[in-house]
Amino acid sequence: MPGGGGDKMMSPFIDGPDLQRHTQQTQRRIHTGKWCKTTPTPAALYATEELFNMICIIRYILCFFLCTSSDFISAFNADLSTSSATRHVTPLFWGDGKNAAPVMCEIDNIPILEPIPEGCKRLFLVRHGEVINPGGDRPVYYGAMDVPLSPLGELEAIEAGAYLSNYNLQHVASSPLSRAKFGARQVMTRQSKSAQNSESSPEITILDGFRELDRGSWCGKTKDEIGEELMARFDACDESITPEGGESYPTLKARVLKARDELLGMTDIGRASAVVSHLQVTRAILSEAMGMEVKEMAGLKIATASITCIDYCSTTGNEYVRFQSFKPERGLEKSKDGAN
Repeated sequence: MPGGGGDKMMSPFIDGPDLQRHTQQTQRRIHTGKWCKTTPTPAALYATEELFNMICIIRYILCFFLCTSSDFISAFNADLSTSSATRHVTPLFWGDGKNAAPVMCEIDNIPILEPIPEGCKRLFLVRHGEVINPGGDRPVYYGAMDVPLSPLGELEAIEAGAYLSNYNLQHVASSPLSRAKFGARQVMTRQSKSAQNSESSPEITILDGFRELDRGSWCGKTKDEIGEELMARFDACDESITPEGGESYPTLKARVLKARDELLGMTDIGRASAVVSHLQVTRAILSEAMGMEVKEMAGLKIATASITCIDYCSTTGNEYVRFQSFKPERGLEKSKDGAN
């Protein structure tokens, strides 16, 4: 299915041979009784098959409609939007009150992503993979320290790059820290030859504004050593307890959004770019898109090597969260994601 801005979209619904194979597999399960506790009767088989066929048809139509009708989705977003004078977001789907929950394709287990709407730009936000915590058995905070990825973290970054190879990215930006640059290289090298043309950036763009939150004097300390009360006040943006040599969430968010705007300025309308960075950097960009206060951003869930997608309307300034923290794991073990 063609995607906006040159995106190479994987088909988000069952079609052709896939639909026939899926139907045949399901019918075999029905006939062999694998979905039944007892052997089904002919009448039950007929009724079950008829119901299944109806479900397949309805599901196919709904998936096709949701994935191809960008005009409908744009109109849906516009109806829910408030004044364009205020920057805001209209997510298509929600989980809880803060975390966006995408509709997933059951075949490929990936988010169903519509083409880039007219007049918009798209950013994919990628968090780096699992790191080797410098505290060893003591999960210490490391913030902007340049800590290495673990072997699992490198595999996670490779999977994220493989997922983004499905999209024609104009630019790939990165934090200056090595754990993010490794992930950015995986994204860049997996872009197809068609993406490596004169209009695309052949090198990773390093933007210092995407550096992770500087923990200052708290680096190398555990949460217990810092104190839960101090951490709670820090997360609530009490700048009076900002660690020596470190920075607060408001300071972080200001520089991150400046770097985001720089990347958006490099990205053409109708095109997509990606940035590989960090937990707090992704939270800063996502919280802005979701209209959240800075003190709420610490509650956003962003898994290691996960991908978040946001569309930005160039005319209204509206921001649309398409999906949040999608992690293409492909059978990898669960990462350790403690202090950061």
